[in-house]
Amino acid sequence: MTYDALLLVSFGGPEGPDDVLPFLRNVTRGRGVPDDRLTEVAEHYYHFGGVSPINAQCRALIAALRGELSVHNLHLPVYWGNRNWPPMLVEALQRMRADGIKRALAFVTSAYGSYSSCRQYLDDIAAARAAVGVDAPIVDKIRHYFDHPGFIAPFVDGVKAALPHMPANTRLVFTSHSIPMSMNEVSGPAGARYTEQHAEVARIVAEAAAPGLGYDLVWQSRSGPPESKWLEPDVNDHLAVLAQGGTEGVIVVPIGFTSDHLEVIWDLDNEAAKTAEHLGMAFTRVATPGTHPAFVSMVRELIAERTMGAPAQHLGKIQTFDNTPDGCCPARRPPIPSR
Repeated sequence: MTYDALLLVSFGGPEGPDDVLPFLRNVTRGRGVPDDRLTEVAEHYYHFGGVSPINAQCRALIAALRGELSVHNLHLPVYWGNRNWPPMLVEALQRMRADGIKRALAFVTSAYGSYSSCRQYLDDIAAARAAVGVDAPIVDKIRHYFDHPGFIAPFVDGVKAALPHMPANTRLVFTSHSIPMSMNEVSGPAGARYTEQHAEVARIVAEAAAPGLGYDLVWQSRSGPPESKWLEPDVNDHLAVLAQGGTEGVIVVPIGFTSDHLEVIWDLDNEAAKTAEHLGMAFTRVATPGTHPAFVSMVRELIAERTMGAPAQHLGKIQTFDNTPDGCCPARRPPIPSR
C-alpha cells in the first residue's frame, strides 16, 4: 500500500487556564457529566497552570519523527490531529486535503486495544472524514504496538536504571488507566482483553529488566461513579497492601502510557508518590517512552510494515492486526477520562 503522509492522532489537552473547562466539556460531551464533577477534575490541571503536557509532548514526538523519517529517506509529511482540543482531527484532514494528500497512515498515541484506546479513535477519524466531505484523505490506523520492542525498550531501560538506587526488598508495580469492567470483557486484538494485553507487557518488561523480582499489575485514574465497577486494584490501595507485607520500595512502571501527560504526573508523581511517602516506602517512577530513540524508530518500523512488507516485530504471543478490522474493540464507553 502506498501512503503520502503520516497523521499523529492523540487525545489533546488544554494549554492555559481558560481552556480547562471547555476541554473537559469536549471530553465528556453527550454524557451528561455535571460541571461540579468537571470542576473537581479541573483542579488537577490548575495545579500545573492549566496546561496539560500532552500537546507539547506531541510536538516533540513530531519533531523527532520528522528527523527519523528524513534520515531513513522516508519522505512523508507529518500532520497532527487531536480528539478533544486543537489541533482537531477535522482541521488536520482539511489541511491534508488542501495539500493534496490522498491516503495517510495514522499513528495513535495509545498502544493497546479497547474501545477508548482504539475503536473510539477509529470512530473519530471516520467522523472527521465525513465532516471534511468530498476528497477527504483516506486514513488507515497503524496496528496495536504494545509488545513491539520499541515500546518495551524504554520501560526496560528505566527499570534497569532505577534498580541500583532502590532497597533490597523492592517490587515492580506496573500501572495503566483503569477502564470499566464491562469494557474489559469486549475483545481487543485477536480476542485478547485489555487486562491480558497489559499482563503480557508487564511480563515481558519484568523478565527483561529484573528477572526474579516480584511484580504486580495495577490500575489508576478511574473516573466513573462509585457504583460502577472498574478494573482494580487502584495503585494507591495496592501500595498500602505492599507496605503491610514488608515491601520497602516500589518502582512504578506506567506501561499504559506513551508520554508523561497529566495522568502520569498527577496520579503517579503526585498522589501515588505521596501515598508511598506516607507508608514509608521508597518510590520511583519510570519514564514513559516519549521521544526515546527506540520508540521513535518503532513508528518508522511500523510504517515499513505497512508500506514495504517488513516483518512485524513482536515480543509477546498476542496477535495484532496489520489493519484494525471492523469488529475489533467495539463500543463500551467509559464515563469520564481525567487526562
